[in-house]
This record gives sequence, C-alpha cells and structure tokens, in this order.
Amino acid sequence: MISKESLNDLFRTFTIKELVSFVRLGEIGESDPFKCSQYRHDMFNTSLQAFKCVYSQDEAFELSRQSFPLISQPLQLIPFGIKDVFNTTLRPTEMGSTIWENFQAGNNARCVDTLLRMGGLPFGKTITAEFAVHALNETLNPYDHSRTPGTSSSGSAVAVATGMVPFAIGTQTAASIIRPASFCGVWGMKPTFGLIPRTGSLKTTDSLDTIGFFTFFGSDLRRVLSSMRVKGPNYPYVYQHVDKRGPLPKLPGELWRVGFYQSAFWDDADDEVKTCITDFLSMLESSPGINVDLMTDYFGRQIHSHHSLIYDKSLSYYFEQEGLAQHQISPLMMDAITRGRGISSNDYAEALLNQSSLTQRCESIFAHYDIIVSMSTSTPAPRRHEVESPDPSLIWTYLGLPSIHVPIKLSSMGLPIGLQISSKKYDDYLLLQFLDLALNRRFLSDSSLSIPLMTP
Repeated sequence: MISKESLNDLFRTFTIKELVSFVRLGEIGESDPFKCSQYRHDMFNTSLQAFKCVYSQDEAFELSRQSFPLISQPLQLIPFGIKDVFNTTLRPTEMGSTIWENFQAGNNARCVDTLLRMGGLPFGKTITAEFAVHALNETLNPYDHSRTPGTSSSGSAVAVATGMVPFAIGTQTAASIIRPASFCGVWGMKPTFGLIPRTGSLKTTDSLDTIGFFTFFGSDLRRVLSSMRVKGPNYPYVYQHVDKRGPLPKLPGELWRVGFYQSAFWDDADDEVKTCITDFLSMLESSPGINVDLMTDYFGRQIHSHHSLIYDKSLSYYFEQEGLAQHQISPLMMDAITRGRGISSNDYAEALLNQSSLTQRCESIFAHYDIIVSMSTSTPAPRRHEVESPDPSLIWTYLGLPSIHVPIKLSSMGLPIGLQISSKKYDDYLLLQFLDLALNRRFLSDSSLSIPLMTP
C-alpha cells in the first residue's frame, strides 16, 4: 500500500509510468492523483503563484470523458498544467495581460485536446509572462523568492518543481522552457520546431514559436512527447524523419559522437555552471562507446541579433492593437513593439532567409555529432529584475532543434544548476535515447532537484 505521505507527494515520488500502472492495478484510487494536485496547490500556490486558475475535480473528469479517450491511455488520470497561452474551453485564456482579462476562447488548443485523448486531466492554467515575452510576472522561484523563476513559462516550471503536477506544458520562442527549467531545477524539453501543433495557442513569431513541456522525472519526457506530437503519413516531414526511424534511432554498440559547444558566452559564465558541465563531459569521455570533442564556435553572437530582429518585427505585427494601449502593457513589451515598427519589411525578409540558411548549414554540423552539450543558462537564477546573462538556448530555438534541460545539482548558494543537450532537427528520439543511456549508466539522476523544506 502507498502511504498517506506518498499520496500527498505522488509526483515527486513516482514517475508517470508508475502512477498509470498504480491506477490500472487499483493500488491508488482514480481520483488520488488529482487530489494530490489539489493538496499541493493549496499548500504552495498562495505563496509561489504558479497557477492562475484551476479546475474542479468534476470539471476535469468531465472534460476527460468528453474527449473520447483511446483504449490505450499513456497519461490515464494524470493531472497536468497548461500555460495560460493555450486556449481552453472552461477557463479564460488571458496570456498574462489585463487587456485579455476573462477572454473565453470557446475551444481547446489542439495539444490540450490531444492530452485529454491520451487520458490526461487538466488541473489548471499556469501563470505566464505578458504575451509570453520577457516581463517578470508574479510567480516566485521556489528555491529563493528573491530570484527569478525564468519568466514566460515559469508558472509551469514551478508547478512541476513543487509537485503540484507531474508535467506541465509551455512554449519557447527564445529560451522560455529551458531557462525556467534551469532556474527551478526541473526537466524541460523543447522539441523540434513543428513537432507539436500550435493550433489554438498564442502566436508571437511564426518561425520560432515552439511548444514543449516540463517533467519532474527525466524518464517521463519520452511518454509526454509521444503523447503530444503529430504522427503518421498526414505529416510527411515528421513521418519521414521521425516515425520511420522509430523510437530508438541508434543501434546497440554504435558510437555516440558528442560535441561540446562552449559558445561565445562561456568565458563569462558562472564557474559552478562550467564545472557542472565539464564534470559531466569527463564522465562521458571515460565511458565506452562515447566520443567527446570540443566544437568550433560556428555561430558566435550573430544568431542572437538575427533572432531579436525577427522577434521584435513579429511582435510589432501581432500585437499592433495592444501596442495602441500603452497604459495596459509593460514598458518592456512596448519597447519591443517600438523596435519592431522600425524594422523594414526587407530587413525582416532578409533575416528570415538568414535563419533558413543557417538552419540548412546546421545539417553539415551534425554530420559530425549526434549530441551537443552546452549551457542551459550561464548562471544560476539571478535576482529578480536583474538582467539575465546571455546563453546558447535561443540558438537551438532559432535553428528549430530539439533540446532538453538536464537538472544536475544545487550550487553552493542552494540554487539549481544543470546543462543542456541538443540534437539535429527531428532527432528528438535520438536525444531521448542518449538520455536513457546517461540515466542507465548513472551519469544523471532521473528525478528533478529537491526543494528544501517543501515536503509536507
């Protein structure tokens, strides 16, 4: 029997796979996972502000019943958090803005409906930065309230870190999954651009917006990705590059080629972050079947400027009307819109061509590497309102590549630190296969980091 203490902290104790098995075998009740979410929410949300609003148990179960779930339900009765940029039928979609307060979309985002069909139970809408951009919101970092939780998808990261839900969905246009995952000490995955459909979610930048998610256990990443992504011949690029290769693209015994990408920001990074990464690489180098090389800096800082041009121009287009209500948007958002207005259509078109060209060139880079290891963030979580140091995360977003933040340990100040692993476009399952290898060889711990004094 599962103890009462474990029932109050299911999602930091058991993987999603284990919880689904417990439900099917009757070892826990069908409503126990949702009750755990309610218990943890009541305990932590008032102080940390991860959720904007939540569903009642009756509402969540009714939504699940209405979705005509499949016979095989990989997320059976598992609660999940929904970043408040995804449309939902029974709760407002406000996108972190007073302008859109109480907006009722009338439909679910496609990925939300997909999760319902996979057996998931919606627990609530997580707090997001204004229009999923950069302005700091009310969510607090659970390790240190004076530190940033990472803006944009921070509500989803904090919900997972505190065990309110076992996974939560978010979005990334620059580093809005990887950074909150890093600063809050949880696993975060940004899949290949387009692998998860964006229908019914906030649009900010057509060539960058990517849907991803956070989990407490690394081994749950594969299950959540496979539950959410598009599949089959109706999606020819995904079918050709993902489905036909299968969930284990590399054969047993094949050499793993790992590239270490320091980036232009390495010298200025925190020493503990650098040590964390080099120690991990040393473990890889000493393990049979893995080759590690230091990569050339192919990108420098140019991608950051290209990304900013595309981002700002897109924001000025999609938020033209909001920009007219200056008193209702943040100065940071207004500055981005103003910069975007000053970018010509020709410059924007050229920037998109540069993005396409660099993305194609990236194919030749991955002729030499299966996996790239880099920083997730250059430092542990900085203090609120401090400018975050630049890092390589938006490079992989710009190139449409899959990335995973790996939580490693706490710094000397008790703040989470970790690293990022990335792979070629559509090589999401190769990335997950490498993660399985690292977990099996005990280079990594499966669980996220443990927040001191947070267990009830």
